[in-house]
Amino acid sequence: VAKIRPFKDHPFKVLDDEKMHELVESIMLNGVLVPVTVRPLEDGDYEMISGHRRLFAVKEIGLERIPAIVKKYDDDEAVLAMVDSNLQREEILPSEKAFAYKMRYDAMRRRAGRPSKNNSTQVGRNFETAELIGKETGESKNTIRRFIRLTELIPELLDYVDKKRLPFTVAVDISYIDKEIQTWLFE
Repeated sequence: VAKIRPFKDHPFKVLDDEKMHELVESIMLNGVLVPVTVRPLEDGDYEMISGHRRLFAVKEIGLERIPAIVKKYDDDEAVLAMVDSNLQREEILPSEKAFAYKMRYDAMRRRAGRPSKNNSTQVGRNFETAELIGKETGESKNTIRRFIRLTELIPELLDYVDKKRLPFTVAVDISYIDKEIQTWLFE
């Protein structure tokens, strides 16, 4: 447990709430039923890919070891695996989806590089990254783009979206406004 670091810029929140208390109780009774997934780091430690909540619960209990699957991922593969594993959760806040989709979008674009001749608009259909993410998640490409736009909100307004104090579509519109003006708007 001491050798596992959280994923860099992990977009999903690990909350110490009622569900976490249920997970802690479950692990106390049954142990960790599903291993976490980590990747090895050069210094001998590991980076968490999936299982941040399980790791938190194990730390709460005071256990020193956790079952883990070690996979060698490059940075982009790690991002894709982390986002995929966390998007399976039942309850995901809009801010979590926004940053997860943004991380996935950026990783997919880096991996794809320049479009091939078979994937150019001159030849025919150009499969864009937002459309591919939409097909994988069951959301439209426009919904994916809207979620990604939320990453341009100041944190206070994004928190309002999570708390349902600011409607999603209004928040997307506000995301196009300069951050200084967003601050004025928030105040």
